[in-house]
Amino acid sequence: MYVWEGGPALVQTVDFFTPIVDDPYVYGQIAAANSLSDVYAMGGRPVTALAIAAFPQDGLHTDDIAQIFRGGFDKLREAGVALLGGHTVQDPEIKFGYAVTGAVDPKRILTNTNAKPGDRLILTKPLGTGIVGTAIKFGRASNDLIARAIDQMRTLNKAAAEAIAKVDGVHACTDITGFGLAGHASEMAIGSNVTMEIDGKALPIIPGVLEIASKNKSGGMGTNKEHFSPGIEFLSGSESLLGEDPRRDVLFDPQTSGGLLISIAAESAERAMDSLTKSGIQAVFIGSVQQASSKRLVIF
Repeated sequence: MYVWEGGPALVQTVDFFTPIVDDPYVYGQIAAANSLSDVYAMGGRPVTALAIAAFPQDGLHTDDIAQIFRGGFDKLREAGVALLGGHTVQDPEIKFGYAVTGAVDPKRILTNTNAKPGDRLILTKPLGTGIVGTAIKFGRASNDLIARAIDQMRTLNKAAAEAIAKVDGVHACTDITGFGLAGHASEMAIGSNVTMEIDGKALPIIPGVLEIASKNKSGGMGTNKEHFSPGIEFLSGSESLLGEDPRRDVLFDPQTSGGLLISIAAESAERAMDSLTKSGIQAVFIGSVQQASSKRLVIF
């Protein structure tokens, strides 16, 4: 963040990734929504963007390249963001995304390091896009499941960010991306010096994901498990997320263009949920924030 004298603060983010769907236009849309998400998570308003792209010299039709850019541009336009230009290079592997510049009130900027004991936790999108993406690569996802995941991934976090901006008491926020819910919640807990209790039964999951989870575990999921599991306690005797329950996999599943994880004062939580619901966001309470203990996350 850079604070101008007498004006809003400047925030800048960058994100790009390889294709996770076959449709080039949809890939461009998802890449744009994902790139804008960090600014929304900080309580900011994205203003301008620069495209970042890598395409192979051969094997990709120019019409497909045009559709990737068109999908991204249309999503930027939906967000009210001006595309100023960009840079393209040759690379054997396709990559696409944006560097985004946004504005934020420095007095209301949200970080992932200010969650407070007593807060309630809200998640604004279901989990499971990484599992679906892996299934797509191997032809193991149904058309209905793909459609549900795509619809979620290309949905901006704009409405959710605007909804919580209307409510006081939001202490911390982050978007759920490559580290999965377990990883990003752990980072918030560490940065805030708290422990987060998450209700495994309350986790919102894209319909159809649990049925295919066991056969569609990405490498990123394994890395997230290895890195973050030591800081997580799964309560013994709990009926959720024990043993090989696929919901445990969903906790560690890397997300693309995931939702916002919001830590909000308990007295403001219902107002925030009402504001999110009125904005068309299917948000869910998934837990609470407690005083720091030996573990950063407790799943019950």
